Amino acid sequence: MTDEHVNQSNEKLVDPIAEDPGYNETETLIAVAGHPIHAMSVAFPVALSFCLLGADMIYWWTGDAFWARAALWAAGTGFLFGVLAAFSGTAELLLVSGIRARPAAWTHAIIAVTLLSVLGANWGHRLYGYEDAVLPYGILLSALGVAMVAFTGWHGGKLVFDYHLGTSKGS
Repeated sequence: MTDEHVNQSNEKLVDPIAEDPGYNETETLIAVAGHPIHAMSVAFPVALSFCLLGADMIYWWTGDAFWARAALWAAGTGFLFGVLAAFSGTAELLLVSGIRARPAAWTHAIIAVTLLSVLGANWGHRLYGYEDAVLPYGILLSALGVAMVAFTGWHGGKLVFDYHLGTSKGS
């Protein structure tokens, strides 16, 4: 290797986006008493997505109509709470320049909106005959929803825990 090549490889790589003004401004603007609303509200659609798949599986196993009805409620409630979480997440994305500047935040948002579409389709599929809706399409949509929850949750967790996006400053 030449000396010039060695000198070039020792130089620190710089992300051009990190040079943008506001890149380090990542503190939440959508919070109650310093607690980020988006981080608090995503727990409901996440938990209800898992409950939806669980209710579908128990219905498949037992044939008890209660579980098909519970799955209908889990799908609807998960979708509605997901929409509420999406409002706070979208507000954070658009209002906080340090979040908006990062491509990973946009990836998380796109996956989350797709998840909302799956939850909404699952709920709509069940509205007119919740027992008949479980097999096969309801349970398949529920499994897809859980897989998407895992994917978007992993990305969202990475944004919060690795990059501290949408969090409050410690006192």
